[in-house]
Amino acid sequence: QVHLVESGGGLVQVGGSMRLSCAASGRGFDMYAMGWFRQAPGKDREFVSGITYIGDITKYADSVTGRFTISRDNGRSILYLQMNNLKPDDAGVYYCAARTTYTTVVPATTTGLNSWGQGTQVTVFS
Repeated sequence: QVHLVESGGGLVQVGGSMRLSCAASGRGFDMYAMGWFRQAPGKDREFVSGITYIGDITKYADSVTGRFTISRDNGRSILYLQMNNLKPDDAGVYYCAARTTYTTVVPATTTGLNSWGQGTQVTVFS
């Protein structure tokens, strides 16, 4: 297991930008595929973006493609999500998640993701 802590959430205006971070404690981060998910009130948790353990392949939900960028710094054990041109539908609690079992597959569902952060709230206002 790995301990994950998200940060960087808050209030942002429609059209604005925000960068979320997910700091991992312990060893092994550089071997974990990672993902970002979000959950709006009254809705199911949904996939936002995923990245392989070495960062060479990424995936995005259709709703964020072209606006969000996932990246990772394995030397610092941090996962990032750069969010640009934010929309009201992007609001919610954002969670990072890790798959600590070896895989070369980019996470795009919650399957196999066995460590989750506590989430960070993103509020988009007009």
